[in-house]
Amino acid sequence: MTDVHTIAVRSKNMAAIRGCDTKPEICVRKALHQAGFRYRLHVSTLPGRPDLVFPKYKSVIFVQGCFWHMHQCAMFHWPKTRAEWWKAKLMRNRAHDELVQDKLREMGWRVYVVWECALRGKNRLSAEQLVASFTDWLNCDLPYGELPAPE
Repeated sequence: MTDVHTIAVRSKNMAAIRGCDTKPEICVRKALHQAGFRYRLHVSTLPGRPDLVFPKYKSVIFVQGCFWHMHQCAMFHWPKTRAEWWKAKLMRNRAHDELVQDKLREMGWRVYVVWECALRGKNRLSAEQLVASFTDWLNCDLPYGELPAPE
């Protein structure tokens, strides 16, 4: 199956995909800031440049898109065109995520991942539920947390 766009249009579309300050990320930032949490953004000295960094708690949050990071939810589906290329790319993304999170934990940082499906769609959580989940995780000793929690 061929692409419905020209190479120039496809390139423009792909270039418009943001890496930071995305809508899901801003949603998380607003909810946590309103709840009284203070954080730093995209700290370049940490592996993977986490989306939010909480030095006081030595914790970081990654807000990840379900497609780009292969979350096993209803929002993820394999592309029909260039399937092998996409599979290799998404597998590299996933391997990189795991490597970055391992490095952070080795450095003593706690890692929390908020998936896009927790913020969009029919199963989205409210800002209060997001803050409550993050607060509960901060108050326990687990080095890793995820929202929504894995099934």
